[in-house]
This record gives sequence, C-alpha cells and structure tokens, in this order.
Amino acid sequence: MIVAIDGPAGTGKSSTSKAVAAQLGLSYLDTGAQYRAITWWMVSNGIDIDDPSAIAAVAGKPEIVSGTDPEGPAITVDGVDVAGPIRTQEVSSKVSAVSAVPEVRARITELQRSIAASAEQGIVVEGRDIGTTVLPDADLKIFLTASPEARAARRSGELKGSDVHSTREALIKRDAADSSRKASPLAKADDAVEVDTTELTLAQVIECVVTLVEEKRAGK
Repeated sequence: MIVAIDGPAGTGKSSTSKAVAAQLGLSYLDTGAQYRAITWWMVSNGIDIDDPSAIAAVAGKPEIVSGTDPEGPAITVDGVDVAGPIRTQEVSSKVSAVSAVPEVRARITELQRSIAASAEQGIVVEGRDIGTTVLPDADLKIFLTASPEARAARRSGELKGSDVHSTREALIKRDAADSSRKASPLAKADDAVEVDTTELTLAQVIECVVTLVEEKRAGK
C-alpha cells in the first residue's frame, strides 16, 4: 500500500502523514526533509546556491539516508544527523532554489522510489510531487490544501520567533517558486483526493486520511 500525500507547506502534511503511518503500521517518508538535507549539505560546503550548474555538478556527492519510522523519522547526510540543522531559516530560504535544479530532483526522486519500493508493510510518502512524478502509480493520492492565513499561523507556530505576516509572505513566495519550476512542479494529480484542512483540527485531518486509506485497502 503506497499512499502519496502532497500539498504546499503549512497544510499539515508532516503531522498528518506521520500519524496516519503510525496508526496503520506503515512506513513514513518525509521527502521535503531530503531536499532540505541536500540543501544543508550545499550550504555547509560553500556551494553557490544562485548557480544551478554548481549545484548540479555536486548533486550526486552527499549520501542521504532517511529513516522510515513514523515515531522517529531520522535523516543523516554522510553519517551526520541533520534532523535539527535542516529546519533552520537559512535552509528554509534556500531549499526552493536547490530543489528546482533538475539533477537534484532526479537524484532525490530515485532515492524516494527505492525507499518506497523496499517498504514491505507499505508506506506513506509526503511531499509536493509524489502523486504526479515520484510515485504516479501510488494506490492512494491525497492533496492537502489550506488558506494562506491558516498555513501561516501553523507554520509560525512551528518556527519559533517568526511572525505570522512574514511567514505568510514567505509561504506565498515558496508556493510560487514550487508551482512554477520546470522540474516536477507542485501540482495536484488528476486522480488525487483533495482535502481542505483550513477549518479542520489535526485530529480531524488524520481521521479523514485514515478513513480514505482504509476504504482503499478494503477495495471500495
């Protein structure tokens, strides 16, 4: 059972995906963390983020290993635990530029497909292009949405010390970058189920997605 959960930042993708995977005994993959990890590596190694050719030239160098336990999803780069460092504002502000480079997307997509293929119990994979590009044959595709205001309020709660207005502006900018890039843009798959989380609590979103997965499992 492969479940693809896509959507822009701040819609509750990570919290929902982790909880659904844990509840249903599935593996979990945060693909955004992988793009953050490769971005962190680029920054740490002094690669010019404004130069796509420089990024492309070293896209294959870092070894990224993703844990798939929803209770504690780990991620390492060249053996270093980067779960904390990849969530900094510096990485957040540069991840769109790095992830837009086709060589980076090809490298990470290949990694994601191999992880999904080896998940014996099934897996919940969350990101922005899972249902459209990475796993177009996923058993179930879900696209989470929410208003910019709701997403900004959630995201500013996650990022300590950030105000809602600037967070909202950053989210809108990120949406524009992710939706307009040439390589695997953020888009809803034609056969995805859209769930608007604006007025829903996290518990309600999780319940909704669990129900969709169980219906799919039962062949409805």
